[in-house]
Parts: sequence; C-alpha cells; structure tokens
Amino acid sequence: MQSGTEETRDQSEARVSSALSGLPEAEAERRHLAGLGNVLPNGSSRSLWEILLANVFTLFNAIVFTGFGILLALGRWQDALFGLPALFNTIIGVVQEFGAKRTLDRLAVLNAPTARVMREGRVSEIALDRVVMGDLLVLRTGDQITADSRVVQTDEFGPGGLEVDESLLTGESVAVRKRVDAEVLSGSSVVAGSGLAEVIRVGADSYAAKLTSEARKFSLVRSELRSSIDRLLRWITWALGPMILIVVNGQMQAQGGWEVAIENGQWREAVVGAVAAVIAMVPLGLVLVTSIAFAVSGVALANRQVLIQELPAVEGLARVDVLCLDKTGTLTTGEMVFDRSHMLQEVPGWQRVLGYMGESPDANGTARCLAEPFGDEHSDFAPVGAVPFDSVRKWSALLAGDSGGTASGTWVLGAPDFVLRAESGTDSVDEPLAMAGELAEAGLRTLVLAHSAHRISLGSDDDPVLPEGLIPVAMLTFREQVRPDAAQTLSYFAEQGVEVRVISGDDPRTVSAVAREVGLDSSAGFDARRLPEDQGELADVLEREHVFGRVTPAQKLAMVHALQSRGHVVAMTGDGVNDALAIKKSDLGIAMDTAAQATKAVARIVLLDGRFDRMPGVVAEGRRVIANIERVSMLFLTKTTYAFAVAVVFGVLAWSFPFLPRQLSITDGLTIGVPAFFLALMPNATRYRSGFLKRSLAFSIPAGLIVTAGLIALKVLGDQIGPFSVEEMQSASTLTLAGIALWVLAVMARPVSPFRILIVLAMYAGLGLIWLIPLSQDFFQVTWLSDSLGVLVLGIVAVGVVLVEVLRAWHLRFTRK
Repeated sequence: MQSGTEETRDQSEARVSSALSGLPEAEAERRHLAGLGNVLPNGSSRSLWEILLANVFTLFNAIVFTGFGILLALGRWQDALFGLPALFNTIIGVVQEFGAKRTLDRLAVLNAPTARVMREGRVSEIALDRVVMGDLLVLRTGDQITADSRVVQTDEFGPGGLEVDESLLTGESVAVRKRVDAEVLSGSSVVAGSGLAEVIRVGADSYAAKLTSEARKFSLVRSELRSSIDRLLRWITWALGPMILIVVNGQMQAQGGWEVAIENGQWREAVVGAVAAVIAMVPLGLVLVTSIAFAVSGVALANRQVLIQELPAVEGLARVDVLCLDKTGTLTTGEMVFDRSHMLQEVPGWQRVLGYMGESPDANGTARCLAEPFGDEHSDFAPVGAVPFDSVRKWSALLAGDSGGTASGTWVLGAPDFVLRAESGTDSVDEPLAMAGELAEAGLRTLVLAHSAHRISLGSDDDPVLPEGLIPVAMLTFREQVRPDAAQTLSYFAEQGVEVRVISGDDPRTVSAVAREVGLDSSAGFDARRLPEDQGELADVLEREHVFGRVTPAQKLAMVHALQSRGHVVAMTGDGVNDALAIKKSDLGIAMDTAAQATKAVARIVLLDGRFDRMPGVVAEGRRVIANIERVSMLFLTKTTYAFAVAVVFGVLAWSFPFLPRQLSITDGLTIGVPAFFLALMPNATRYRSGFLKRSLAFSIPAGLIVTAGLIALKVLGDQIGPFSVEEMQSASTLTLAGIALWVLAVMARPVSPFRILIVLAMYAGLGLIWLIPLSQDFFQVTWLSDSLGVLVLGIVAVGVVLVEVLRAWHLRFTRK
C-alpha cells in the first residue's frame, strides 16, 4: 500500500491510455478550424477609439480649445496659456482609462501556459487555444484544469483517486473527490491523483471564461469627488452656451455696437474679452489638481506596498461604511496551525505515528501541521504500509510492525465522525465524539488518532476499509492561523464607524471562531444556505448578522448589491476567483497579494505584501485627499462663481470685460493654481462626511458674489472719480480680484500652520513682483495706480476681507449641522 510513486503513476497512465486513445490529430485540427477550440474572449467593453471619444471630443474641450485656437489665430498667444491645463486634463483622462482597459484586457482566470491532452494514444502538451471540444485532458497532481470537462477515468491504482481544489471558484477550501462522470471546471486545480477528462465546454462557454468576461466589463470606481466635479463640469458646460451669447454681445456693444466694432477693428478686443470671460468660468485646474493629488497618493501608497490600480480609489476607503472580508487570506493566512492534543487513551508510540504522518510527502495541509510538534519523535519508526488521506473517506492510515516501541497494527488519523462511527454506541467512543462536537462548535478543526490491533483490509471496490476494534488515542485540534495584524486593524475600523461583515465559503462555526479571535462579537456564524433570495429580505439579514459561512460566489455578489441598496458604501476584500465579481461590483475592491490573477485585475487596491494592517494607512490617505480636494475645490468654484456673475453683469450692461486673459492668469496662478497644488498634498486627518458638493457650493457661491460685488463697485465708483485709462482700470480690477481672492485663500489655508502661512505670504509677494518687475509689467499689461484709484482698490478689498470672514464664520456653523 505504498503511495504516490512515479512508477504507480506511469502504470496508471498506461492502463488509462490503453482504454481511451483520444482524438485523432486530423479531427482535432478540423474542430479547431470549425471554431470549437478553447479560444478565450478578448477585449473589454471600451475600445481605444471610444476612450478618445469620451475624453477628447467633449463639449467642454470644444469650448476651451476653440477659444485657444481663436486667440492663437489673432496672434494673442500670451492670452492663450489656459489651453495647457485643459490639454493636461485630457491626456491624464485618456492615460488613466487606457491603463484600466489594458489591465482588464490582460485579465485571465487561467494561468496555465499549456494543456496536457491525449491524442492517438499519445500524451502531448499543447497551447491552451489548441484544446478542442472532445479532447481528453490528462490530469496530474498540480495541474490547473484548462477547460470544463467530464471525468471519464481516474487513477484507481493511486492512493486517493482524483481530487480537485475548487476554492478559487467556489470559496470552499476543502478538496473535492471527483469520480467518473463528475464535472471539473476550468480554473480549478488537481491536488491529488490523476485521470482523464473529456472536454465538454470550451472558450467563452467555459466557467472560467464567463467569470472573466463578466469581470472584464468596463467600469470606473465610484468616486464622490469625481462624480461631483463631473456634475459641476456638466452644469458649467451647458451654461456656457447662453453665456457666450451674452458675453459676445456685451463686448461688441461695449465697443460701440456690432457694426462699429467690425468697421474699426475693435471686434478683436471684443473677441478677446469674450474668450477671457468664457474661459474664466471653467475650473480648468480643478480636474488637474485632483488628478495630481490622487497620483501623489498613489505613489505614497505604492511605497507602502499598496498598489492603487485606479487613482480615485484612494478616496474610496475614506467613504466606506461596510467592509466585507473574506476569512481565508484576509483575516487568516490560509494555513492551518496545530492547536493542542487531548489525550484519550495511552497507546505506545502515538507521538511517533503523528510525527511520521506530519512529515510524510503525501501529507495534506492539516497533517503537515503535526511535523513541528511531533517531527522529532519518529526517527526510529518505519511503517510497513500506508493509506494516504482521501477527501471522501476523510482519513489516512499507517500499518505498523512489531519494532521501534510503537504498538503494531493500524493507526488511523481522520475526522472523528468518520473514523469512529463504526464503533459508535460504546462508551469508549461516544465520549470522544461528544468532545469532537464541542470542539467543532468552538470553531476548531478536529482530528482523532485511533489504533486497532487488526490490519486494514480492502473492500469489494478495492477501497480500504477501517479495521475493527479502533480505540481513540488522542483528539487533535487545529485552527486557522490568524494574521497578527487583523485584530488591531478591525479595532481601528470599529473606532472609525466602519461595520465589518466576514463572508466565507467555510463552515459557519469555523468562520465564527476566527471572527471572535480577531475581536468581532459573534456567538455563531450564519449559514448562508438559509439566506433569502429576495434582496430586501437579504438586506435585513445583513443588517442583523455579521459573520457568514457556506457563502457561494453568487451570494457574495447578491450581498454586495443588498448592502448597497440600503445606502451603504461597500468595500470587498478577497483572494479567490470566486470573489472577483463581488469585488468588481463593490464600491471598492481590495485584493490580497496571494489573490488569483482575475481577482487582482478587477480590484482597485492590491495589498502587495498581504499585510492587512496597511488598510488604516489607505483610509488615512483617502481622508487626506478628500479633505484637501474639498478645500481646494472651494477656491476653484469661487472663481467659477465670480466669472459667471461678472460675465452676466458686464455683458447685460454692455461694460467692457475688466481683464485680459493673461491678467486672469495672474489671479488664477496666485490665488488658486500654485497654492492649490500645495494645499492638496498637505496632511489632513478630517473624518469623511458625505455632502462634498453641497458644502463646497455653500461657501463658493457667496465668496464668488463678494468678489463680483467688489468688481462692480470698482467699475461704478471708478467711473465717478475718473476718468482712468483702460490699462489702469484693468490693473485695478486685477488687484481688486487678487486682493479678495487671496483672502479667500487665507481662509481656506486654516487651521494655521507655519507652512500654510508661508504659502499665503508667498502668493502676496508674487503679486507684488508682477508690478515691480518691468518685464512682467509689460507682458501682463499692468501699471501702477493713481492715488485715488489705489485708495479705492484698498477700500473695496478691505470690505471684501471683512465679508469673507463673516462668510467663514457662517460656513463653519453650516457644516457642523
């Protein structure tokens, strides 16, 4: 009964080959040409052309680049600098989405580079796409199954027949015995035995391909920042049409009317003014600064072994309020560890037997845990026969001789209810069975070591049969190795108000025990086989229960949808292919380093070193980004507000637009562009609260109207104390706008810190340098103001500063509600 040698495998394969010779090569080629080959579907739902259409050919870009082109055509390149941020925005959008497309297109559940098939009685290795319907796959231990197949013959001469690990597909961590006529699915792996399987589904029809195809469907991570900014851009874009008409008409009227402006060539100035007004309404840098903030965060997290596959995912964990965890690979390392032995009856040599079983080449994952505590005990023990573990019979056995101080006869290690059931009803067995039940309730995996003086025998179907008179010797308990960082990380999420759901394909009792070990309050896990199919009822269960076992891949996906239907922002972690669809459909998918390729591809975040304690750092990074972008957005939206308001007022009243485009570049750069870059990257631990857009607009609209009122006051009062030249009024308007907008910046930079003070002071200094340096004066066409106009500007700015402070005090109370 020696197990698993190469000689046994060769004999088995020869026996199988003589019965089934496989397809002729000519027939296999014919089927391949007929489209019956294992060609997997390729491509995501968006082509490169579609990506370009979505990011380049937009109404927003049409308006911006049209204005850019008009100014270049008029020879006013100095006023066309606004085109650069718009170009960068477009490039970033295309690059990000194309990168996501390439990741999805590379997605594949199957990692095996070749397949082993039987054709014309010969075994050969071929490319995956050359496998055809009806081919005979030759399966050996360690192989990944490349196409859905039906078992036609197994290695009946081997130790345990054909055993398949389907955990990547089903979440069930126990290997499954496959007999003749059983189906084996693509993406699963052979863990024991060998055999032949006839291919019954190929290509897009296979199970793995269907998972891959579903996972490949293009989608962007849900981002409140991005969706809010996109919504703003849509509002602004649609408002630009009528605004352009108002502005152009107003500027032409300001030049004496359409006919006069065209005749004397003043239409050029009118067009420049109109372009300046329209472009000022567009928050060009907001998207760029947001993208830069995400990119910098992505780099920072990458240095901590956290891969961000889509930049807005940095924001995701800051918004998540429910975190769904897969037990194996997330809370646990996926490995079993020995817990303890419970002595039942002393039989000589039991430690030697356990040591030998633990270090046997045929030992499964659980038995290998015995090597460390008992490995030194078996140096003088040599069994005369062995029956390796089998997932169907749930036990393994050794046949001991009369030497070495070990009791002769049969030693059996396996599941208590399988090993001892033949002896049940006796006092010596019922008590150990009761103990095993209690230990299982505690979530421990339990094995019993039993001994019989009789030898093991074979049944009518050549399967080994347990001997009579088995005496339980020791009860052995095992537990899954919990990640050392899991409890601390979950404690952090609890403090931050993030609820946790543990979801696993394993026994609910085992899952519950692991949950308790990491600090979750769970008396008993919920068996997912009792979950309702109705989404509303399922959501009720999920609100009440927190630990689930025996969960199928379809149920994981349904759970995500049910939680989302109740308004939750859901993060999903996992490592198996069975987790891929749930991870994709969640608001934020997180994969561990050991995850299947398909799961990593659809996840937004991958923990490259598998350390679960990286998660709080990702949360902190997300919060920093959200809080800082909210701060920066108020600067940009303040500008958009006053640009719209000024355009309407000056257009309707037929006043000349008070700035040149290049002069707006001064205020944009000093009050928004440069400081926004630094503010977006500074530390910020503010806790996330929904309503980003509402809070931003509540400050930005009043602040923009304060700036507008200052410019209107300057125009009205300046005409009364004037006259002043066009250049003087444009310079005064630039200083008025910069003075009030810089105080808006000072408000946004609070709470005060030395670096933030330095940023604000540097912007004031930059404004002064524009007027001090002759070259910059000439380029931006600004001039020193007369005393009366200078005093007027100072007075208006002072009133604006007071109003901004009043607005800040009100906004603080508003945001605390």
